[in-house]
Amino acid sequence: MKSMSVEIDPNLSYDAALVQLEEILGQLEKGDLPLEQTLALYEQGAELAHLCAARLDEAELRVRRWQGDGQTVPFDGWQEP
Repeated sequence: MKSMSVEIDPNLSYDAALVQLEEILGQLEKGDLPLEQTLALYEQGAELAHLCAARLDEAELRVRRWQGDGQTVPFDGWQEP
């Protein structure tokens, strides 16, 4: 079986990866693709999701470094002064 997956650019920003992931999800939700194309898109989407998760982890580490005690404030409890 020949893989149709496209290599994901490791330097892709979170926003760009998320846009691509949303496009892939839209194509997959239609459900009218051949099996091989569906599998390739699923694989590419999984790689993009992994990249997005890694970018979010990196952002969290940056925020923790800014705070002296290493604690972050949950967004649901955060309020502007």
